[in-house]
Amino acid sequence: MATIAMSATAEAGGLMTNTNYHIAFDRMMARGASMEIDAAYSNPAGLAWGYDGLQLSLNFQKPWQNRDIECNGTKYPGEASAPIVPALFGSYKHDRWAVSTMIGIVGSGGFVKFENGVPMFSVPIGALLAQNPAAAGYTLDTEMKGKQYIYGGQLNFTYKLTDFLSAAVGLRANYYDGYYRGHLEAKLPDFSSVFPGRLVNLQLDCNQKGWGFAPIVSLNYHQGPLTLAARYEFRTKIQTENDTKELIVGTMGQDTDVKAMAEKMGNAATVAALGQTALGAMASKIGEYLPDEKTRYDMPALLAVAAGYEITPKLRATLEYHFFDDKNAKMSENRQDELKSGTHEVLLGAEYDINDKLTVSLGGQRTDYGLSDGYQRDTSFACDSYSVGLGGAWNINEKLRLNAGYFITLYSDYTKTAAYGQETFSRTNNVIGLGIDYKF
Repeated sequence: MATIAMSATAEAGGLMTNTNYHIAFDRMMARGASMEIDAAYSNPAGLAWGYDGLQLSLNFQKPWQNRDIECNGTKYPGEASAPIVPALFGSYKHDRWAVSTMIGIVGSGGFVKFENGVPMFSVPIGALLAQNPAAAGYTLDTEMKGKQYIYGGQLNFTYKLTDFLSAAVGLRANYYDGYYRGHLEAKLPDFSSVFPGRLVNLQLDCNQKGWGFAPIVSLNYHQGPLTLAARYEFRTKIQTENDTKELIVGTMGQDTDVKAMAEKMGNAATVAALGQTALGAMASKIGEYLPDEKTRYDMPALLAVAAGYEITPKLRATLEYHFFDDKNAKMSENRQDELKSGTHEVLLGAEYDINDKLTVSLGGQRTDYGLSDGYQRDTSFACDSYSVGLGGAWNINEKLRLNAGYFITLYSDYTKTAAYGQETFSRTNNVIGLGIDYKF
């Protein structure tokens, strides 16, 4: 059973990294040259030109998306969901220095459920049973689901080096929290006298947790209407350890408690023992969920560069580029080696002040993951995409601002040929958000 990777927050960013936390991103996308409160994430060095004093921002986003697989004419729908996703920003500036923080879900962020299972299990088992006359009339009951959250807390220190140049250093602590649960049961009718029990039985309940830290450095150049910014986040090494609650595999009515075997014999010996039995076909699918096994979920290094320009006192635009070094970030089963390249993103956004109270904005993003057939799995796949965001801000008074935004991500289907047939992966994604900025 391969890892089920979820990313149900807003799907902005790399394979393991989210980049949308503040609603200003939802409504404009390109925020890499920001000098407002959202710069605590997107451009910490830019806060040297921000508001003097204390400011806070609280943001809430609601995503909804689907992840579907079609194989040999059969559709396997996957529903990804997340509750309201919050993010908190804070900064304090005095003279030439500033300190800031951001707390949010920095990677993945949600749940996914395949109520009808996935073809990598259902199709081969169905084909095998169809060849056995004694299994005629079997029924298949299968479901796969999982959760992934990477929570992050970031602290930055900013200093204005000259009248035009500032720098910032920061550190983000990341905590991974996930689980993988599922079952697959092939049964004959109760009246069968040949195999009265389950023909195939697979039960999984596994929790994974781990920590990682990432230094962050950024520079900002600001003179007149021009702002140039660069930010580099170092790779976050995250290694999780399994807390396996249940792991059972069985064929022809004979169940094996693999968790108990592993605790008694050791994980390597357990997999070897399974390889000598009819359960050997499942050994490769359950190895990474054995008790105390360690799995890598690194967040890749990120380079972000941006250029912002004040075209008129009321109109501003930003062009931004991101590179996520996914090929040098360890993944489960070393899947990073299958990628053709890291992730490239180009973002463009603009905002316009209708008056002192109202601002409207629009933005777009193109994401190319460098995907390959070898990387794509039924339980963990990605699709290249375009995103479009829009929204606005309302200055309720001099201290209080309300942000509202919506963005949609349009994915390109990915088709590959697997051993059990041709598969097409497809996705949809929508996000709405609301946030409040307050200056003390």
